[in-house]
Amino acid sequence: MILRQAEPGDEIAVAEVHVRSWQSAYRGLLPDDYLDALEPADRAERYTFAEVGPDRPVTVVAVDEDLVWGFATSGPCHDPALPGAGELYAIYVHPERWGHGVGRALISDARDRLAGRAFSRAVLWVLVGNERAMRFYEADGWSTDGEWRREEVHGIAVDEVRYQRLLGGTLTKSGHTPPAGNSG
Repeated sequence: MILRQAEPGDEIAVAEVHVRSWQSAYRGLLPDDYLDALEPADRAERYTFAEVGPDRPVTVVAVDEDLVWGFATSGPCHDPALPGAGELYAIYVHPERWGHGVGRALISDARDRLAGRAFSRAVLWVLVGNERAMRFYEADGWSTDGEWRREEVHGIAVDEVRYQRLLGGTLTKSGHTPPAGNSG
């Protein structure tokens, strides 16, 4: 498996991963009729892989045998209350590759890219009830900071909880770095 920056021409492959992942991961959390109606071609139209720059999101794809199996998109945090923070906007792996290390490789790369852009911490938002994702992020050193929001995601109202992580360390549940010598 290789990781590389998404480029023009990857849109439909990334959209396929995005849609199939949503259809599996969000079953029971979003309406079935909505999930069943998702089409990769519709999602692909939203991607802008040709637009690059220091304030633009970066999407990295995981490719194996010429197929895109996952992607992660990261960039500057959208929340003005968190200056100096980066954000993991999306990370999705095709359900056929869940549990095969694709997600771990992508999240590690996203953290490294954010740190390389001089962000000191990273945030992400998780759909409430998405226990699999929460376990995944917590295993990678992320922790919820108690913030939540109600968002409209492609026309559906959802509740999300925010996670944070220091880039180069972990955060306590309060969102602060533990004092030196404190093991927990």
